[in-house]
Amino acid sequence: MSEVFTNIISGIGITDVIDVAIVAFVIYKILGFIRETRALQLVKGLLILVLITVLSEQLNFYTLNWILRNTISLGVIALVIVFQPELRRALEYVGRSKFITPTFAQMDKEKVKTITSAIIKAVDFFSSNKVGALIIMERETTLNDIAETGTRIDAEISTELLGNIFHEGAPLHDGATIVRGDRVFAAGCVLPLSQSKTLSKELGTRHRAGIGITENSDAIAIIVSEETGIISIAVDGKLSRFLDLKTVEKTLLNIYLSQVQEEEGKVPFLDFIRRRKDDKQ
Repeated sequence: MSEVFTNIISGIGITDVIDVAIVAFVIYKILGFIRETRALQLVKGLLILVLITVLSEQLNFYTLNWILRNTISLGVIALVIVFQPELRRALEYVGRSKFITPTFAQMDKEKVKTITSAIIKAVDFFSSNKVGALIIMERETTLNDIAETGTRIDAEISTELLGNIFHEGAPLHDGATIVRGDRVFAAGCVLPLSQSKTLSKELGTRHRAGIGITENSDAIAIIVSEETGIISIAVDGKLSRFLDLKTVEKTLLNIYLSQVQEEEGKVPFLDFIRRRKDDKQ
């Protein structure tokens, strides 16, 4: 027995170990992606369908087996169509490169504080006066296609500018504003709405749009309710509501100083945001 075990071990080379490790890592990532999306229930259904197909073959149910086999073949095409947003998001995740540093990551800390302060003051004003606002913080995934649906601004961030954009009656107040680095890139933009069936019916179009853009990119959405003034943040398709200004400030600082935090070994604040559960939904 020991000789058999020794022969097996001796026959394994370093390339075999690397090969197995890569496959295991890929499977782990795929399972993690499935677990975070609505694909989980579909995968369970497919596994049941495959099990029934195998059983029908073993029991010689020829007609049922033929139907199930053809159904599975067509199901692959259906998967691509139904889960196009999830597949796009997965490919974008794979395509993101940490070697490409966002422009805002190289700004000095004083400018970061100035930009953050301007956004926080605007959000505070919106919340206090119940002014609806939807601010999208662009990260590694560029949102040029979304920006094309609105009006290009490309102006330096300021509290006054954001206030004018979302002022009730202003031409661009109903759309989303995209912030790229230290500038307001575009305003009045139309975002894809989330198709999630688990969202609360209390959430309106503004919140669904904020969640939708984070489902299709790595952007972060800051949302202020026009009805209640409640501040929310959407990250990775997850919504956190009833946030205070301090939480929003920490989130913004994490975006702009992410590179600095990684070098200093700090835990990104966004991990906290992702773990939050929206009990109010």
